[in-house]
Amino acid sequence: MHARSKRTLKGLKVKTTKNKKRDWSVYFLRCASDTLYTGIAKDVAARFKAHSSGKGARYTRAHLPLTLVYQEDGFTRSQALTREAEIKSYPRKKKEALAGLYV
Repeated sequence: MHARSKRTLKGLKVKTTKNKKRDWSVYFLRCASDTLYTGIAKDVAARFKAHSSGKGARYTRAHLPLTLVYQEDGFTRSQALTREAEIKSYPRKKKEALAGLYV
């Protein structure tokens, strides 16, 4: 795991989610460069459209996304950020296994 990811995970405190909306998702995109991009969004379809049109993250502007390959729903924003950092620390094969792409 990268040092930055460890600091991110360590810095996020576990909070109660009793009254918080769980409307955030974590997702993977397969990019034209055959890489996997991981991100979070409330509306994954709209976010994918933004990525595809070149108005998303800097990475996806250079490596246009082809398909949405994985999505996990039901997170608060804090939980989604934590899960995203966790997934980003995974090696490629583990990400592909999680998405059902690697057997």
